[in-house]
This record gives sequence, structure tokens and C-alpha cells, in this order.
Amino acid sequence: MSPRFALVGAGVIGKHHGRVMSELADRLELVAVVDVVLDRARSLTDERGGRPYGSLGDALAAEQIDVVVVCTPTGLHGPVAIEALGAGKHVIIEKPAETTVARTDEIIAARDKAGTLVTVISQHRFDPSTEQTLDAIRAGEFGRISSGIAAIDWWRGQSYYDSGDWRGTWELDGGGALMNQGVHTVDLLVAALGKPVEVFAYTGTLAHERIEVEDVATGVVRFESGALGVLHASTSAYPGLSARLQVHGDRGSAVIDNDQLAFFHSTPVGAPIEEKLMGRTQTMSGGGTDTASSNPGMLSDAHRLQYLNFLDALAGNAHLRVDLETNRQSIAVITGAYESARTGKPVTLG
Repeated sequence: MSPRFALVGAGVIGKHHGRVMSELADRLELVAVVDVVLDRARSLTDERGGRPYGSLGDALAAEQIDVVVVCTPTGLHGPVAIEALGAGKHVIIEKPAETTVARTDEIIAARDKAGTLVTVISQHRFDPSTEQTLDAIRAGEFGRISSGIAAIDWWRGQSYYDSGDWRGTWELDGGGALMNQGVHTVDLLVAALGKPVEVFAYTGTLAHERIEVEDVATGVVRFESGALGVLHASTSAYPGLSARLQVHGDRGSAVIDNDQLAFFHSTPVGAPIEEKLMGRTQTMSGGGTDTASSNPGMLSDAHRLQYLNFLDALAGNAHLRVDLETNRQSIAVITGAYESARTGKPVTLG
């Protein structure tokens, strides 16, 4: 029997998850959609199947559910996930896991008590460009990793923040350009450079009104290996450019721009770095403003790949590639950057 899913949150990202579940209808069954606005839940069930409910408790009481998918505002991820885990369910959480490290740790404790699986959506770890880059790093083909850059140069109009009372708030968004929009690219920087140990940052609210959080952030991160990373996240870069990751080592480099491998050069272990032809270089055209990264309504099928990994792990046929601890490191970098911006001092990451 296919695992039975309940989707909590029928907003923009919830609709995308619903589409992914429809694409995987041969592997799972959507039996419930939960939203505090019942008409919104009903609209999604009309499109994707299942029954609408106004609360997760109602859905759990009425349906046999194996997996709960959390697509609420970030500041509500923890309560929903912990309720699901308390009922013994597996959980998928849309990024980020929560607004703080402490609240993420509460979910980790609930998961450990339940003994079930929890993954946090970090779908860009499943992009072919990311996999090729991380494979080269693991194989030593980039040599010693020395630096990286995570840049998110996006635009969100004032109407985006005005579209919901929770948008742009510390309580429910957990942050602005760096937490909400930048978390995926920060996650890739951590995946490539390793354990972060210190961050220093500045933030500002420069192009929007009536929001509590930043619309631009810059910072530097020091990693346990000695590598250094640069952060730049913006929702005030009109008309909206790309999300870009650069990784540099003493034997190779890669540039991922809007999920595409824009540049790649690696040197096989044992080959001389003086002779460029001994390495492997790729360049690809990409970028532009009408892209999946700059437009939240245009999302790749990487969510589907992460769902497949979760389903395989659920069946005991694969290792869960992204868990709460994975996402916790990215949240630590981002919240550390916020603390640094408030205090004007570097922040050590535990």
C-alpha cells in the first residue's frame, strides 16, 4: 500500500507540493489537505485529491496518515511538525525547518522520541549541477577548498510583503532575504565548504516599507577547514537576477547560476595543475531574469527528486540525504549573521 500523505498549508508552496504529489501518484496517496482557510484547502483537494480539513488534529482523527508535509509559514513549522511527530508520523518540512536553532532542536528532539523520518526540503542538493560539484569536491578534484560565494540577487516588490500579514515578520518569516530567499544557496555553500564556525554580517532594510526584516544582507563565514565564504542576499535587486554559488579550490572551481552549471573545471588527482588541458572545463550559458530562482512560481522538478529519496528511505531502500541536522547548520549561519548584524561583532557558531 502506498504511504498516505497529509499536506498542511495550501498556499503557494503548498500548491507546488500538491503538484509534486500528483506526479508521484503511483508512489503515494494524498488523503488530506489542511489549511486554516478551509476554502483554500478545498480548492487544492478539488485539484489534487484528498479531503479538506481546518486543522491537523481533525485530519489525524479522521484519516489514516503516514506522512505529514508542512508548508505553513516558517514560524509555524515547529508546532505542526511536533504535533505530527507526537502522533508517530513521518514528516517533510518545507525550508527552513524553523526560525531559530533552538526551535529546530525542539523538532529534532520530537523526531528522536518518535523514531520516524524527517526531511527538510533542500531540493537544490538534488540538482545535477550540485551533484557534479559535490562529487568533484569529495573526489579531491578541486584540491583544497579555499573559498565560496553564495549570492541571491532577487527582487520582491512591496506587494509581495503586503500580500500576507506574516510576510516580513521575525515571528513567522524568521528573517528576510537571507532566511526566506537565501537559505537554499546558504545550504549549498555549507554543503560545499563544510562545517561553519564563525560569521560576521551586516543587514539593512533599504527598498521596502512595513517589514521588520532585512531586504539585503552581506557577510563572511569562516569554516572549520579554514575556507572562507561570502554571503550576499537581496530582495531589492531590481528587476531580479540570479541565485549563484561559486566554489573555489587550488585544483578546480565551479559556478552554479540559477541551478545550472555555468562553469566547471576540475583536475583529476595526480594530474599536474600547470597543464589546464589535464583538467575538465565546462562553460554553459545561463542566467537572465525570467528564471525559476527569481520567480517563486517557477520551480524545478528537484522537489520531486527529494520526494523520491524520501520515499525510498521510507521503504528502507535508501539513505535520507537531507535531515534536520543538515538544515540546522544553514539556520545557524543565518541566525548567527542576524546576531552579528545586531551586535556588530563576529558570532561563533556552536
